[in-house]
This record gives sequence, C-alpha cells and structure tokens, in this order.
Amino acid sequence: MPYQDLRAFLTALRNAGELVDIARPIALKYDIAKALAKASSVQGPALMFTETGTDFPLVAGVYGNRRLALLAFEATEQTIHDKVLKGINNQIGPVDFKGTPPCQEVVLTGDAVDVTKLPVPTYSPKDGGAYITAGIVVSENPETGIPDIGNYRFQILGPKEMGVFSASNHRFGKNIAHATEMGKELHAAVVIGVDPMTMFSCQVQSSDATNDWFVAGGLRGAPVELAKAVSNDLKVPAHAEIVIEFTVDTKTQKMEGPLGEYTGYYTAASPKPVARITAITHRKGAIFQGLLTGKPITENHVLKQIPFEASVLRQLQAQFPTISDLSINSSGGVQTYVVIAMKPRYEGEARHAILAAMASNLHPKWVVVVEPDIDIRNSAEVEWAQSFRVKPREDVFVVDRTATAPLDPYTDGGYSSSVGVDATRPFGVEFPEVSEVPGWRDFDLPEINKG
Repeated sequence: MPYQDLRAFLTALRNAGELVDIARPIALKYDIAKALAKASSVQGPALMFTETGTDFPLVAGVYGNRRLALLAFEATEQTIHDKVLKGINNQIGPVDFKGTPPCQEVVLTGDAVDVTKLPVPTYSPKDGGAYITAGIVVSENPETGIPDIGNYRFQILGPKEMGVFSASNHRFGKNIAHATEMGKELHAAVVIGVDPMTMFSCQVQSSDATNDWFVAGGLRGAPVELAKAVSNDLKVPAHAEIVIEFTVDTKTQKMEGPLGEYTGYYTAASPKPVARITAITHRKGAIFQGLLTGKPITENHVLKQIPFEASVLRQLQAQFPTISDLSINSSGGVQTYVVIAMKPRYEGEARHAILAAMASNLHPKWVVVVEPDIDIRNSAEVEWAQSFRVKPREDVFVVDRTATAPLDPYTDGGYSSSVGVDATRPFGVEFPEVSEVPGWRDFDLPEINKG
C-alpha cells in the first residue's frame, strides 16, 4: 500500500533510522538552512526540528538524497524507472473524502489568518525574506477547469500576503495569465506536507491537458483523496498537513525576491503578483515542511530528478525504442545536462535523439549519447566515452537559439545554444574491444569486503 500521508512516510523514515529529531531551539533565519546543507553534504537523514519558536515543528531533507527518494518510491535503482513509468501509464482518478478531512481539523479565516505564525525559514543570506519552498500549488485552467499541481516558491510578505512567482511556461503561470486575460480572479491553494507520490507527481513532465491528480494516483497505485477547500471551489489533498488558500492579485504587484534558486545563483528581485490569503486550514499538530534550494545538489534537485528522468525517458523511447536509460544530472540543476544510453540502429540516430532531447521541456544545454555499456550515472565512465569514442569535428555540434532552462543566469536575451555530443562508437565500423577484467565484481576478497 502507498504511504497515505506525510506522517506515514516520516514514521517509515524514523523506523529506518533516516529521520533525526532535533529538540534544541533553532533559528528559522539561516540556521535551518545550515543544518540541511550539512546533512545534505554527508548524504544524511531527514531532520525534524521540534523547537522552531512557533507552534509547529518543521521537517526537511525528507527527499534530501537519492537513497531517501528511493525509499519514498519503495523501489531500487534497478526498478525505479519502470515503476514510475508504470504509474504514469496507468493513471488513477481521485476520489472525494467522506466527512471532515484531516487537513481541515483547524480552520482559520478572516482576522485569524496569519501565515507568519508558520515556521517558514529564510534560507540564504541575500534572500528577500522567508520562503515557502516545499509547497505544491493547486490551480485550474480558468477556461477548461483542468487542475494542475506544481511546486512553486512563495515569499512571505505579511500575515495575509505572499509574493507569487511562476515561470510563464509553467502551468500555474499560464493559468495566472489566462485568468488575467479573461478578467477573472484566479483561486489557488498552496499545500504543505503531502504523501511522497503526490509530491513527486508535481515534477512529472506532462501536457497542459493532463489532470495531475490522475498522475498522482497512478504513482500511488491508489486514488488521491480530495476535499473541497473552505474559501473556494478547488479540491485539495484531504490528508495534507497545511493548506493556504488564496487569490492571485495581478493588479497589485510587489517586489518578490531575491532567492537562491536551483541554478545555484540568486534570482533578482522584481515586481510580481500578490497572493491574498483567504483561509489557512491544517491538521491538529500540523507539521510544516521545508526544502533547501540553492547550489546543486540540494533536496530541490533530488525531488525533480526521478520524475524528470522517467517522464522524459518515456517521451524519447516512443521515438527511439533502443534508448535504455537517461540521466538528468543533478549538478546541472536537473535541467541543463542530459546523458542518454542507447544502441543506435542506423548512422545518425544518436544525433536525432540528441535533437529530440534538446526539444524537450528541459531545454538542456548539453546532451551526451553513449552506448548501454556506459554507466550514465558515473561521470568517469561518461568522460571515458567522450574521450575515446568522439571525434570532436564530426561528433560534437552546436544548435543556436535554443530555448533556455528557467532562471538560467547566462543567456542571450531569452535564448541560448545547446551542445550535442555523440559518444557512441561509429556505426557499422570495427572498433577495438574494451579491455576489462571479467568477473571482478563478484570476486571474493575478504579483507577488502570488510572495509
């Protein structure tokens, strides 16, 4: 059975020794981030901060490394992509929760609304303020009513206001623009603390016509239980820890930013729409969830990697069935550097696959194709293939004026260029045999095995 909610997963982490409770007081300004950066640097466990100076504990680093992400999926490196693809291909619709949902055990409206009472950290020294970074936004296309869920940042501006940022090519940004064009008010909600598969489903690359609750259900292998929000007609996860309902005010813009983003650089402050909070609901004893952003590798990148890889792999395999695996490197922000493993069927097919990857929603700057004998998650092996299976003049090419990854700090006026590297052996040409000691992985050397 899937984890029903965040609490169930936290229990599993604690039982596995992957969740550490920190009972001493800790400052929300910078010290939370320091603790998370330290834990991330040693591939450490998730951290539960119980003394936050508020009425709420804060958990973070829940998906802070690949090991924890695989625990969330209940998968291994060998099964993960197949499991995600099976979920995406076998979607399950949501169901309505019967009775009072856990996420509305406490309901705050009117003068009782005060988002500053939540333990929202300030992560980086030059951030514009405290940021909600682990929230998922529920919104709908104002014309079709198709729901979207996605992970977006929110800057706390005051008790009832948050700064809104969504790239124009993301569905939340499109919904805001569409509602503004129609002269309608866009209602939305930022949901904090959901089950792992609902959290990861936000990162799956899909079309604007996709109902994301079906994707989440597919990954869970069971329907997501939804409940109607208290101040609008949206439906939100019934077992969420906290739900902040709001309307987007595009007429009144306020400065939002800077924030240390997934690229590892600060995004500049600029005027952006305001989220006007209409209600806050939460579970009794609600747990706030944080998420460190910034220079790779942080939890932000781990959260994106598996869904990005699986969904882009699905798109490419439909055209190139001999693609066996795909890695979207965390060091490139899980956007700009892609490595593909494939066995070309004809001369030039690797180049075709590179061009298809460049045209994906990732907008990568670097796409490298190697053969399946290369471990695409081992940079030394990829570099070996590039070193000895590439003639730079013939196998490396640049495509100009390609779209950029969101928030890329180094572009040419909104566009960039992309590099393709065909690091497969020349098609139909005899090539030297790889020199490798056979059977060494299974060779029993007791003294080394003890280490």
